[in-house]
Amino acid sequence: MESNYMPKVSVITVSYQAADCITYTINSVLSQSYSHIEYIIVDGSSKDGTTAIIEQYSTKIAHYLSEPDKGIYDAMNKGLQLATGDYVLFMNAGDEFYDAGTIANTFQKTPYADIYYGQTRLIHSDRTDAGERWHIAPEQLDWKSFKKGMLVCHQAIFIRRTIVAPYDLKYRFSGDIDWIINCLKRAKTIVYTQSYICKYLVGGASKQYAIRSLTERFLIMKKHYGLLTTIVLHLLIIARFPFKK
Repeated sequence: MESNYMPKVSVITVSYQAADCITYTINSVLSQSYSHIEYIIVDGSSKDGTTAIIEQYSTKIAHYLSEPDKGIYDAMNKGLQLATGDYVLFMNAGDEFYDAGTIANTFQKTPYADIYYGQTRLIHSDRTDAGERWHIAPEQLDWKSFKKGMLVCHQAIFIRRTIVAPYDLKYRFSGDIDWIINCLKRAKTIVYTQSYICKYLVGGASKQYAIRSLTERFLIMKKHYGLLTTIVLHLLIIARFPFKK
């Protein structure tokens, strides 16, 4: 049976020097068939024309600011502070929703969950398909699942705003892992949508700064899962990290 559950969703886009890809992201949000969307864009004071592109859509954006920040997670925290929706989802510059019906389909079967999550498809900068992530989102998910790595992208997970906390700014490259684990710990009901949620642009800061990102991942996993478990499992992540997202 389909549900008439239509919560307000705050979609947050963080951007910096993204003139070459921000339009794809904005259009994917604005083309959603779902009507209860609060769109928020937080830009890090770009100088490459990104802000001029964003301003072309100003009448369709609920909140927009462009100012210097302390990194991506500081910008994402600013987005969370502006959000008023029942759920939040980050769709950062370069990434897209899988199709126009993504959000509408998310809430069709099981209403009032704390978290809804799905799969991610990878894309190249020319928007061609780059295949699956190495990590496939499992049919059952809880905070312990992330022992195996980041099984769900933050672009593919809707989280009830009341269980969300700010990103920890001591992390610069892998804070999204810590953030999602913390949200999963607070969640009582977690629903797998059995569908793709997003198209994720391959690359990013965690790829560009692989060693620092892996170091942060190790510290995050140690905090949540303990030292011995982290040593064993992180060796597997290190072996695959240069080749897979």
